[in-house]
Amino acid sequence: MKILHLDKNHPLLIEQLTATGFENHENYYAPKEAIEQIIHQYDGIIIRSRFTIDRTFLDAATNLKFIGRVGAGLENIDCEYAKTKGIELIAAPEGNRTAVAEHALGMLLSLMNKLKHVDNEVRSGIWKREENRGFEIEGKTVGIIGYGVMGKAFAQRLKGFNCTVICYDIKPNVGDQHARQVSLEHLQQHADIISLHTPQTSQTYHLINRELINGFRKPFWFINTARGKSVDTIALVDALRSGKIIGAALDVLEYEKSSFENMFSDNELPEAFQYLIKSDHVLLSPHIAGWTIESKEKLAQIIVNKIIAIFNQKNNKTMEKESVPNEEQWFTGKDNKQQNQYNPQQNQNQHTYQNYSQQGNHLQDANSKKILAGILAIILGHIGIHKFVLGYNNEGIILLILGLVGYVTACLIIGYFILLVTGIIGLVEGIIYLTKTDEDFYNTYVRNKKSWF
Repeated sequence: MKILHLDKNHPLLIEQLTATGFENHENYYAPKEAIEQIIHQYDGIIIRSRFTIDRTFLDAATNLKFIGRVGAGLENIDCEYAKTKGIELIAAPEGNRTAVAEHALGMLLSLMNKLKHVDNEVRSGIWKREENRGFEIEGKTVGIIGYGVMGKAFAQRLKGFNCTVICYDIKPNVGDQHARQVSLEHLQQHADIISLHTPQTSQTYHLINRELINGFRKPFWFINTARGKSVDTIALVDALRSGKIIGAALDVLEYEKSSFENMFSDNELPEAFQYLIKSDHVLLSPHIAGWTIESKEKLAQIIVNKIIAIFNQKNNKTMEKESVPNEEQWFTGKDNKQQNQYNPQQNQNQHTYQNYSQQGNHLQDANSKKILAGILAIILGHIGIHKFVLGYNNEGIILLILGLVGYVTACLIIGYFILLVTGIIGLVEGIIYLTKTDEDFYNTYVRNKKSWF
């Protein structure tokens, strides 16, 4: 199987793929049109963001079986068209979520404590203390928009700050032990801090706009480590000027790619951007939130793991496929637990990839099943309906028969006794279900199949 590498990445990527039997070619500088002339020779490509993989490119890639994106988002790929051609889309949001979460937290702390401003003052011989009092995260409400891989990682890192964390997402039941899912209106009413963690899609273009900002009840701090085009910069600047937004920490900008590289050479800076670079209430970084020494290695390792898990070159056959993350839709959370379990040992590649796949949505499913089974146990536990919900058919049949016997013999004392006992069983089990965490419920009643209390 031949793979074409279109961007430079960590050397382990080519080293491990070569050792596993893949043929690797590198072409980091040829223009897109030139690549289209040779792409039919390749089974896979690995890219970051050098150019857009559009329909023209995909039509030329007649033998392409997969696209590996060394990063989280897939907005530079026509994902839907690729899927119609049976092309696997492989991304690695697990690889830089730690970097993004820590960067977002660092920017927030710097912003709230005016570290950029006071550093400049001290360097200029100015020593002001009272005028530079900062703010604490403790006691505040942090609202996360987009509760997927990155949003969950950020929420986890807020755990020790004694703050309230809520999240808004277009998909239901993605909240977890680190953040309670709420409506957008609830978030606008309560949030003191907003952190954006959405990919670039048609739905998220200018998601943060004048109307949404004005819907917030209180002034708030704003962090964006996601995508620049998700924010209407003019609306953001107007909110900063009015005090609706207290301060903004921006790792990404609306002007990236299309014009950012030439801004400083021709001095044609957009007015809104001029305000951002001059304001003491704005902290900027050059799209490096996921750009750490560790994340470079993690991203490459995860891509290797997933490619090898899907295409077993040594056996010259396609392995049975787990569900591969094919697009980082902004509502998709791949797991609730922090995973730093990329595995640098090549002989464990398949096992590592399966861990990522299997832990995808299990907590979301467990949460839904927990709530349904718990309510049914409390209300109809005496006839065992909750047992059938959990797939415990034998136990369900036992309780159903006992319940029916209790109803039939209700004219006798024994009937009332049976209904009382089965009702207590259901009540106790319902309370146990509803008070367990999603993880405990999953491990106890879904994975390990513990039947009773």
